[in-house]
Amino acid sequence: MSIESYIINDMEICQVTDKIGDLKEKFNELTYSHLPVGKEDVYLGCISENDVRCFNSEKTISDYQYALEGFYARLSDNWLETLETFAQQQTNILPVLGLENQYLGYLELSDILHQFNETPFLNEAGGIVVLEKGSLDYSFSEIGQIIESQNARISGMFVSLQENDLTQITVKVNASGLNEILQTLRRYGYTIISEHQEDLYSKNLKERSRYLDKYLNI
Repeated sequence: MSIESYIINDMEICQVTDKIGDLKEKFNELTYSHLPVGKEDVYLGCISENDVRCFNSEKTISDYQYALEGFYARLSDNWLETLETFAQQQTNILPVLGLENQYLGYLELSDILHQFNETPFLNEAGGIVVLEKGSLDYSFSEIGQIIESQNARISGMFVSLQENDLTQITVKVNASGLNEILQTLRRYGYTIISEHQEDLYSKNLKERSRYLDKYLNI
């Protein structure tokens, strides 16, 4: 999906000659983590509120040009690419540039998150399963084949965590009964991280654990 319809044009780009004191006032009025800075209409980078609060109000942005962060989006970017930039830069505003780096406007994080909320991954009914396996051992195609072999379909799948040579994969499955899917995934060496009411394997483990505790306490 194109980001063009989400571009906002109600704020002019800050100029590198603007005083820091003026930026502090702008941040007081706005809820953005950053503001775009340029020389005329050519984008130079974004300046963060945290940095501006520490700078001398009588100086200009040009005195602190080293602090500008050069993140942006292009018109050709899709919403998922921009969401990645938002996350990586820890910002809630993203300037959009033309082919010659001219400032066209900006995106708000809330608008892009709304688009994500409208995807089948979040919007359609189904169950979310979190799997774990060795980082060199898992396969998206294998996970897909396992789930589809149980007459279910995948609405979305992504890597949600990588740590200590283990990878966690979050999967949205459009099926109400997950027990057979979970058991098959385990047979292929996947650990189920998420908890599910219909997981008979997990229920049996809990019952055996309670029985063992009761036996040991006799």
